[in-house]
Amino acid sequence: MPKCKNAECKKTFERLRSNQIVCSPGCAYAYTKQLKTKDWNKEKAKRKKALKTTQDHLKDLQLIFNRYIRTRDYGKPCISCGKLHGLRMTAGHYYSVGSYPNLRFDPDNVHGQCWYNCNKNKRGNLAEYLPNLVAKVGQDRYKALEAKRNEPLRLSIPEIDELKRKYKELIKQLEKEKGL
Repeated sequence: MPKCKNAECKKTFERLRSNQIVCSPGCAYAYTKQLKTKDWNKEKAKRKKALKTTQDHLKDLQLIFNRYIRTRDYGKPCISCGKLHGLRMTAGHYYSVGSYPNLRFDPDNVHGQCWYNCNKNKRGNLAEYLPNLVAKVGQDRYKALEAKRNEPLRLSIPEIDELKRKYKELIKQLEKEKGL
């Protein structure tokens, strides 16, 4: 015997017609309403995505990328001052997003940094950041980062979406590894 497709009912019933999927007219009304709500939610999500600009997509990617950096550097000391701050870490950029937007998603340019002291009050604490950055990534990668400073960043929306998927997957892997 089939089960009623109405999410609130789910009773088993005897079919009167071969194509019957609900047990009563009341359940048919409720089921139709559920379908309309699901369809509307899907349509609303499509419309919302279609209205997003490239800047909106970049903002979303920035949030995901920053979470990746915080997850990657979880349990490690601040790149600038060397203190452990746990959950109060932020993704601190050596080359700022405003001046060098092309490096905003470069993992060699962004590291865990204490939010209040180094990132906010000392505006990145770059004097302490640089020697620790070179020690962390090595001289060759730092030189490569320096060379990329003035290259333009041109990402299409599909490329941004792909980066979002990539960093979300990396976050899942890191959380699994670190037990977060």
